[in-house]
Parts: sequence; structure tokens; C-alpha cells
Amino acid sequence: MSTAGQPGAATRTGVSTPGASTGGQGGASTTTVTSGTSGLSNHTATGTRSATARRVKLTVGRVDPWSVMKMSFLVSVAIGIAGVILMAVLWLILSGMGVFADINRTVDNVVGNSGSKFDLMDYIGFGRVVSLSIVIGVIDVILMTAIATLGAFLYNVCSSLVGGLQLTLTDD
Repeated sequence: MSTAGQPGAATRTGVSTPGASTGGQGGASTTTVTSGTSGLSNHTATGTRSATARRVKLTVGRVDPWSVMKMSFLVSVAIGIAGVILMAVLWLILSGMGVFADINRTVDNVVGNSGSKFDLMDYIGFGRVVSLSIVIGVIDVILMTAIATLGAFLYNVCSSLVGGLQLTLTDD
């Protein structure tokens, strides 16, 4: 009886067995070895759960720099997009509350009628703020990706020297 389609069944393929043939092509054959039963393997016959949790001690010996680079790129792109949206929403909220108009009036009162008209929107207009946040987001993507990849290389060097990061995982 095969348990390959049942939940909780562990399947291992690619195990060569001596003496078995694939029927026509010759050479080493592969068989599928399954272990385990249905999803009820953690329960006893009376339906109660086993009293002890399994503890496994693992060591992270190496981190693949290529996968770190891909993951950090995607995370930094998401952070950059969120930063641009955050700045645009913040600017719209401040503009809707009239903060920029109040600052313009305050600067006009302090400077007086000196002949030149000060307008804050020349410096922090919506287009400039969004453009600057996009530039900062692009720089953020480049720097975060490079720093995370460099961190993976440094972790691999340190891990080869001291043995890596040890984790203890428990099975609830």
C-alpha cells in the first residue's frame, strides 16, 4: 500500500536500488520510498497528544549570497515604493490642513515687504517632494541590496571561522 498521496507522508525520490530495472532503458533505476502515515502520527490510540515536544538543534553554516541579494532587492523595492507613497500622502495631508499656507504667511510677516515675495511651494512643491523621494528610494534599493549581499559574504566568512549561528527549534 502506498501512502504517497496522504497528508503527513514523507517522500524521497531518486534512491537507486540494486537489482531493480526500469524496463527497457537499462542502467540504474529510481524508486520512491515513502515513510509515515496519515496526519494522525502525533496522536496515540486514545486521541491524546504526545507529552514531549521534539527539540532540534540546527546550525546555519552558510547563507547563499545570490538568494540574499534577490530577497534584499525585492524587500528594498517594496520599502522604496512605500516610502514614495508615504511622502506623497504626508504632503497631501499637510497641504490639506493648510500648514504650507501658514508657513508662507509667517515668513511674509517676519520678512515684511522687502520687495521679494517668498513662496514655500517653490521649494517643497508636490512634484519636487515626490521626485526627491523617488531618487532616495532608488538609492535605497541600490544600497540595501549591496549591504545585504556584502553581509551574506561576511556571514559566510565568520561562519567558517566560528561555526555559524546555532538555533534550537521545537515541534509543538
